[in-house]
Amino acid sequence: MKNLFLLAIAVSLTSCAVIRPGEAGIKQRFGKFQNEVKTEGVFIFNPITSKVVKESIQTNNLEMNLNLPSKEGLSVDSEISILYHLDTEMVPQVLQSIGRDYRTIIASVFRSASADVCSQFFAKDMHSGKRADIEEAIRLKMDDNLNPKGIVIEAVLMKSIQLPPRLSTSIEQKLQAEQDAMRLVFILEQARLQAERKIIDATGERDAQLILAEGLTPEIIKIRSIEAFEKFSTSINSKLIITDGKTPFLIQGTEK
Repeated sequence: MKNLFLLAIAVSLTSCAVIRPGEAGIKQRFGKFQNEVKTEGVFIFNPITSKVVKESIQTNNLEMNLNLPSKEGLSVDSEISILYHLDTEMVPQVLQSIGRDYRTIIASVFRSASADVCSQFFAKDMHSGKRADIEEAIRLKMDDNLNPKGIVIEAVLMKSIQLPPRLSTSIEQKLQAEQDAMRLVFILEQARLQAERKIIDATGERDAQLILAEGLTPEIIKIRSIEAFEKFSTSINSKLIITDGKTPFLIQGTEK
């Protein structure tokens, strides 16, 4: 009976918490976080003196909408995604020094880092191939600040960039002009190729005529005419041949 009583007291003084994959469990005893971090399994603790705090160590997404300054002093509306996760081994330090509301710290650091980086680029750069450079520069600046605190910045993604109306119109007109110029170059190139082809065809035809003309001597012409009239004469169809009297077939016979 005494053993059962002691067992009941022991059970009442112990409890457990299940730590699922993607979570980190940290025991908080008398308000102070312990250094032991459990990432999977069961955490045994005394509910009277301790509790277990669970925190995600998976990749999380923080979305923000704000105005980014540009080098020329314009304000660019943007939609940003910040991908981050907590360093597993440093979760106790994060909770102890920053608390569970560390997302506000990430947002504050981003505002500062993005202002420093974007002010070095023109507004049009945020809408061009330099966007990736801007994103990486912001990420590095944030990571330098937050990584020592246990927060790892994986990526900064500028999902949507809304340029000022006048600048947007100017860029569209420039792109349209570039496309028109490229189209004109293509048309001119096609016309040049067609002209070259016609010249080649004409040159080939001229050369063929010259070669043919050089081979058509009076004797050859006379022979070809005789052959033609011979073919006509062997045909069974009726025929009428009109000649001007100079046809080679009409050869004057030798006078007797």
